[in-house]
Amino acid sequence: MNGIPVLFAEGDCIARAWENALVALFRSGCTVPTQYDKPDDGPSRDATMILVVDDPQAEPMIHRDFPGGFEELQEYVMEVCEGIKDHCVRDPNDPHDTRWEYTYHQRLFGYTTPTLAPIDQIENLCRQLAETPHTRRAQAVTWKVWEDLSCYDPACLQSVWCRITLDGGRPVLSMNVRFRSNDAYKAAFMNIFALTRLQGQIANRIGELTGKTVALGRYCHVADSFHIYGSNLAEFEARFLGAIEKRTFAERTMRYADVRDLMEEARPAILEKARKMGR
Repeated sequence: MNGIPVLFAEGDCIARAWENALVALFRSGCTVPTQYDKPDDGPSRDATMILVVDDPQAEPMIHRDFPGGFEELQEYVMEVCEGIKDHCVRDPNDPHDTRWEYTYHQRLFGYTTPTLAPIDQIENLCRQLAETPHTRRAQAVTWKVWEDLSCYDPACLQSVWCRITLDGGRPVLSMNVRFRSNDAYKAAFMNIFALTRLQGQIANRIGELTGKTVALGRYCHVADSFHIYGSNLAEFEARFLGAIEKRTFAERTMRYADVRDLMEEARPAILEKARKMGR
């Protein structure tokens, strides 16, 4: 291919789709340096990736080799879907404020501009789909051109787009997300897991507005730069690819249903931790 490869990966569940995407990236991605490389780091493995999860609710959802633990995964879901860390976002008018540039929840549920009141893009998206399920306009964006062109850490997630189709008369919500940059090994699994929880949240809200049960359709994750940093490649080969050689898929994954209670039990500690942040 002339230029950055465009790769496609698919799976019946989150865990398989993520694994398939990483294997495809390692085998067929190109090598590109990054702006974060240290002198001894090699180039990243990179590609444009189209990753599809056929059924976001299918088990097994969780891959044992995602870098993180159950509490970290629950914390990230709460950060994206509930906004538990929105208070950590810096005041753009205060040059001495060194808190975070953004949270995805704040950009999606409380998008601000210099002249408008905060906009809940997700609620607007839900109302659009409740009124016109086949609309092509139901999207939420994160990019703030007046801030993100010059900030140190601009938003990676760029947009969320949803549409409802009918399957045997049953409303089905499909969701597309687009990332400009996505750390395939260290971040993408948690991104996908949290965003499919958001997909479920959107489906439930549309159900409240319409009085109809809305099922979850496929989830499509598009990353302009889906990459494994050069500094992580040795670990990836030893840990992730090594596990594929030595263990079955069932041994490499687990059911979310089996750890859901454990993750939910962590909520009070996570909320207390978040409360103390950003002060």
